[in-house]
Amino acid sequence: MSRIWRAFGLKPHVAETWKLSTDPEFIGKVRDVVGLYMSPPENALVLCVDEKSQIQALDRTAPCLPMLPTTPARMTHDYVRNGTTSLFAALDLASGSVIAQPYRRHRHQEFLRFLKLIDGAVPDGLELHLVCDNYATHKTEAVKKWLLRHPRFHLHFTPTSSSWIDLEPVWSGRTYSQPLVACHPLQHSWAEPDLSWPRA
Repeated sequence: MSRIWRAFGLKPHVAETWKLSTDPEFIGKVRDVVGLYMSPPENALVLCVDEKSQIQALDRTAPCLPMLPTTPARMTHDYVRNGTTSLFAALDLASGSVIAQPYRRHRHQEFLRFLKLIDGAVPDGLELHLVCDNYATHKTEAVKKWLLRHPRFHLHFTPTSSSWIDLEPVWSGRTYSQPLVACHPLQHSWAEPDLSWPRA
């Protein structure tokens, strides 16, 4: 059986998925986003923005034991659940820097707070082009009004069913696919910002 599979290139254990976008503006949106990637505007920053909800925050039941000569680091197998969190992240294509912030909920209010976080973290002289998906929280009236008051922000939406074109999930894919597990008791608040933007 194995020889037959190899001869005909059959891999019955492998499964792939596919999805066709039905967005009528597919071509225009792809050109817009890819154009930002290939030729970003001068004096501007291109950020890929994405959110992931329901990430488990787990804590080990005892502190980890550090690595010693001839002994690997050790940790308990069991853990304690600390609820879930929603991670908002913006990836800077030019430098690879990430602005990330966890929130307890995933609504347009949290998206607005994250936009304000980006606004405060990025130098004032730069225009901001954000690549986002079509999640409803990005298009509420409150968000639109805030964007009108902050003209340096420009949102570029990916086509529907085309999240692959947003590069932020490439950075966060490992985080999204695994629970957040702490090796020591969680002492920090999930509401504290994590600003990894390099300041001058």
